Amino acid sequence: MSEHKNMKLKLARVQKDLSQEQLAEAVGVTRQTIGLIESGKYNPTIRLCIAICRELETTLDELFWEEER
Repeated sequence: MSEHKNMKLKLARVQKDLSQEQLAEAVGVTRQTIGLIESGKYNPTIRLCIAICRELETTLDELFWEEER
């Protein structure tokens, strides 16, 4: 993940009506970690990416795949 915002993650979280804190608790990290991922300042492990996708009922491709520019 590069230094750009992960708006796909934020949008998926908001669509599930979850706060950063609620998502963080569900996947076993801090709210700050979710905030850093959304702001593009933290590159999560694949294990964390999978946990987030499961919680948000989406796929890795949908949330974390970057389109070629």
